Amino acid sequence: MIAFWAIALPGSLHAAAVIEHARLVRDAGNFRLELDLSGAPTSYKVFTMQAPDRVVIDLDHAQLRASLRGIDLANSPVRNLRSGIRDGTGLRIVMDLAQRVSAQSAISAPTAGNPHRLVVNLQAPGSRMASTTRPVTTPSLAKAPTAPRPAPATTHSHPPAKLRNVVIAIDAGHGGEDPGAIGPARTHEKQVVLAISKALAALVNRETGYRAVLVRTGDYFIPLAKRPAIARRAGADIMVSVHADAFDNDTANGASVYALSQRGATSETAKYLADRENRADLIGGSVALNDKDPVLAGVILDLAMTATLNHSLQLGDQVLKSMAGVSRLHNHRVEQAGFVVLKSPDMPSILVETGFISNPGEARKLRDPAHQKRLASAIFTGVKRHFERHPPDGTRIAWEQRQRSSRSEQAAVSTTVPQPSIAQR
Repeated sequence: MIAFWAIALPGSLHAAAVIEHARLVRDAGNFRLELDLSGAPTSYKVFTMQAPDRVVIDLDHAQLRASLRGIDLANSPVRNLRSGIRDGTGLRIVMDLAQRVSAQSAISAPTAGNPHRLVVNLQAPGSRMASTTRPVTTPSLAKAPTAPRPAPATTHSHPPAKLRNVVIAIDAGHGGEDPGAIGPARTHEKQVVLAISKALAALVNRETGYRAVLVRTGDYFIPLAKRPAIARRAGADIMVSVHADAFDNDTANGASVYALSQRGATSETAKYLADRENRADLIGGSVALNDKDPVLAGVILDLAMTATLNHSLQLGDQVLKSMAGVSRLHNHRVEQAGFVVLKSPDMPSILVETGFISNPGEARKLRDPAHQKRLASAIFTGVKRHFERHPPDGTRIAWEQRQRSSRSEQAAVSTTVPQPSIAQR
């Protein structure tokens, strides 16, 4: 026996809707699967199947970026969540069930702070389905209707114990026999950026829901290709590589933020700096740029790499905007170049150039511990703004965002605009 609901939605036949986040929500004894999408799918259908019992969600022209493995299914009718590609461009998500349920679905348009959202309500036999729509109030012949009593909140005041922290890998550039750029008064880039990185790590570790991992903790050399590998082993969600610029012209000034480029540098300055930073492996003597390691030879930028790059650009934009409050900017957009340290296909990464160490005035500021802390604070502010918009599934940050969203939705549902009665019209 198969029961299904199919809905066609307006949209481009070529623009894939990407599922950014997925979660199973418990609400007054009922359960619902929520899928946050980058856009509306061209069409979707939800249906149930038996022998064995399962709920199937088919979306046309859709992709899954969220992880289904970290979703808490304990004490729910769902035993397992799995997904697969359907008809080349479509997506199928299957909920394997421990008991038979009925399913109802709806998709909501984006609102302030919330994306497109596909909600699949699961109802066990004999239970009452919780309403997910705003109550409709009809005019009365005798008097205007009164606002209904707000429904009790269903949010939880304490986060589940299984939630993890957002992990930020902080990579202080250069180190050891590679001093990086050397500015006036023998200011070494490797020393300045390590101090900024440690200040940033201290801020991160003081913030609930975040954890910092320092890729380099002292004055020693790490090959470029190994830096993202260290971050990945630590379970990092992103990597922030901290550097200080240098240029032939000592009047060059300002902070910059870089992401990886798929097609070359966005400016001559970006190309120059990438070439200089990438030579660090030759200085260290352990890895050559023509090594057969695929990270150094060049990553084939497939769909996963494109998604990672998009998140890197979004992250970089937030960090750059935040840094504008504490430093002059060399460029008001995120630059792109082929930095080896950014070539990670599965981890958003940015490179922050905190200022020009070749500029005497900026070198003096970069040596100042107070300015180093201001730079660290600005970087972390941008990082937090990014994760407020894109919290990784299974993290405390994602849970807190859902709590805020749930409270906002409950406030909207409990607020009814009085309608005039027919007698008053």
